[in-house]
Formats: sequence, C-alpha cells, structure tokens
Amino acid sequence: MAKNDGGVNYIRHLLCISEKFNEDRRLSPWHISLYYALFQSWNLSKFSNPISVCRSELMQASKIGSANTYTKCLKELDKWGYIKYHPSYNPVKGSLIYLYNFNKGSDNGTDKGSDNSTDKAPVMVLIPSINSINKLNNTNNLNVDEQKKSQSLKMISKEKLSEEKSSTERSRSIQPFIIPELEEVKKYFVAQKYPELEAEKFYNHFQSNGWLVGGRSKMKDWKAASRNWIINGKKFNQTKRNSNVTTEKNYGEPL
Repeated sequence: MAKNDGGVNYIRHLLCISEKFNEDRRLSPWHISLYYALFQSWNLSKFSNPISVCRSELMQASKIGSANTYTKCLKELDKWGYIKYHPSYNPVKGSLIYLYNFNKGSDNGTDKGSDNSTDKAPVMVLIPSINSINKLNNTNNLNVDEQKKSQSLKMISKEKLSEEKSSTERSRSIQPFIIPELEEVKKYFVAQKYPELEAEKFYNHFQSNGWLVGGRSKMKDWKAASRNWIINGKKFNQTKRNSNVTTEKNYGEPL
C-alpha cells in the first residue's frame, strides 16, 4: 500500500510492530490482539490521530471477553509506549487513542510529537468505526443471528414436543381401570376363538377377588389378563390330554 496522508506505510508498519512484539516479553496474546484491532480502526480512519473507539467493538474484534482485561491491556500498551490512551468516562463519548507511526525506525514511534497527536485534540463523539463501515461484516453478523434464532426455535420446538409426548404417556399410564361387563368379556373370548364358558370362569374368578392379579396387584388391562388366561388354559388342557394314557390290560392276549 502506498503512503497515505498520515505518512504511514501499512506493510512497513506491520512488519516493524511485529518485530517489536516478538522482542517484548511483557506482551500477552490479548495485548497483541487488541493492538491489531486498534490498528484496523486507525487504518479505517486513514491513519488520523486521535481515533474515537467503542469498547464493545474493540472487545469483539480482539476477542477479549472481559472488560477488566480490555482496560488493563489498553493501559499497559500506553505505559509501554505502543499507544497513547485517553479514557473517557462519558457514556456518550468514546475514549481517544493515539497510535504511533512505527515504520520510521524509532522505538516508540515518530508520531508522539506530531500535530495530529497532541493532547489538545477535541473530544470526538463516539462513532463506531469497524462493523458499521464493513458491510460484509454486517451481513455476516445478520446471518449468524438468523442461524442462532433458527437453532433456538428448533430447540424450543423439540422441547415442546418432548413435553407433550411425556404428558401423553403419563396420562395414558394413569388411566383408571374400568371393570368390564360379562357380555363384553364373552365377546372378547369368542373373538379369540375360545368358549364363552371360559369367559364366565374368567369373569367370576376376578369378580370374586376384586380384580386382583395374583391376588395382590390391581388389574390394569383385563384384555391382557384374559389372553394370559386363554394361554394358560390351553397349556393345562394339553398337559391333561398327555397324562390320560390307557392303562387297562387285555388279559385275552397270549403272554
């Protein structure tokens, strides 16, 4: 990039500041990330000093999640000669940041005493300088927000469906048992191809014990109990037939 009105060469400045960062053991990743976010704002303002900054935008651009860490890094960058920081305690006005031109070779830059970096510079009304200018960033942010909203709606829908399903299952499980009529039991036994007499036996048996399964547990489904009755009856009849073996001896047969 060619030199601009501020006399800052974009590439040379980044090369010089990267060398300084590499040699300075005091710096953390947060210091470096914050400086590059400041440099981008300075670039968007055509390298004019000072720039008015928005804390929330700089924290987002530098990926710093703590306001205390953000303020600490700004003060230390000022203390160590990378920037000049003038905090603002007015919620309407942004803090002022002066950035030095490091592509001219001095340790602390060469813009400290320039006309554009005096302490008498007017306080600037806070104007966001990063995302509001870059339309691509705005579009990406909108897309991310829409995706988050869509995911939230899907999660809410799934939770509602799960709650409705659980409620339906609970309502089914707590339905009270209704004692059937004898005629209803007979029809069911006939549908199962079993005699009505067995239906009467089934009905009388459970009517006498209060419709308890095994004499202890309350019955929940009489149709299921009747099917078990039929199965057990068939097993009993089969066993009885097998045991009825002829034992009479024909004494007319020769020995």
